[in-house]
Amino acid sequence: MPASEGRAEDMAVRLSAFGLTPRVEQHASHTSIEAEVPESLPAESWREVLAVMAEADRFGLLASSLNGRTLWAALHKAVPATGDVRGPDRQR
Repeated sequence: MPASEGRAEDMAVRLSAFGLTPRVEQHASHTSIEAEVPESLPAESWREVLAVMAEADRFGLLASSLNGRTLWAALHKAVPATGDVRGPDRQR
């Protein structure tokens, strides 16, 4: 199991503890998590839910009057290489 998949499953379990129903999907370059956020989610739970989402490589909230609120997160499957990332024309 890729590390991103394990992290996503852990995040999904933790989001479920707040009454959310997360969906985990595998993509070529990342694992994604989405969960609808009900209006009834207590304000005090938001801080903890966002702390879970902040563990992802990217996350956000989609909100509309038609579709409600959806939290999303993406976890990269490949670990980015370290080193000089300025590009070939900027190297020393």
